Amino acid sequence: MVGPSRPQFVLFGSSIVQFSYSNHGWGAILSDFYSRKADIILRGYAGWNSRRALQVLPQVFPKEDVVQPALVIVYFGGNDSIHPHPSGLGPHVPLPEYIHNMKNIAIHLQSLSKKTRVIFLSAPPCNDEQIDYTLSHRLEMVRTNESCQIYSEACLELCREMNIEAVDLWNAAQQIPDWKNVCFTDGIHFSSEGSKIVADAILKVIQEASWEPSLHWKDIPSEFADDSPYDPVGPNGTTVNVSKQIDLQRSANSF
Repeated sequence: MVGPSRPQFVLFGSSIVQFSYSNHGWGAILSDFYSRKADIILRGYAGWNSRRALQVLPQVFPKEDVVQPALVIVYFGGNDSIHPHPSGLGPHVPLPEYIHNMKNIAIHLQSLSKKTRVIFLSAPPCNDEQIDYTLSHRLEMVRTNESCQIYSEACLELCREMNIEAVDLWNAAQQIPDWKNVCFTDGIHFSSEGSKIVADAILKVIQEASWEPSLHWKDIPSEFADDSPYDPVGPNGTTVNVSKQIDLQRSANSF
């Protein structure tokens, strides 16, 4: 355990989570915003679906742990939505089971502590043509925008029923021009531009959530942020609190 103690934010999901620190990814963006404020913990498992996630949930989030996460951001659905393989193998999960799995994931996470908050990310769209070009020689799978939308809408409806905060990635990613060629590195995983959309949407949800205490980065004090005679000296001969300056710059350019 490294001190001082900070709030823990856990990113839990499939490859979109595991790769969220690559290509200026959304996980890296969140870690930057919450530096000196919260610890961002990555639990991403490429290729996984909601069925596999549910199987290991008690190991990833043990109920008996003394310290529980302040926030868990969950993403599963894209792999579940892949069309069934003729062999019966592969990541496809039928829609009713996907909804059941996500509901049980939410119930488990909400039971960790009274202050553990949860955000679900819905399945984003994809670029079918880019998938065929970049992945078809390695993977036998059919992943379409139509199926992603169905699983995205199911996730969002579940969140409404359970009063869970959600990010509608399927619609958010399509709000920019030429999104199919801008948002992805391979048709599925986010480019730096796509990750910025994801991070902005997550920060907006955190800012607007009626949580007590607030988990927005502006409302969490920076660690060891007191003025000090050891701070750098500015042109006027007085010290400059770098931590406060960084927060001011972020406030001017973000949620």
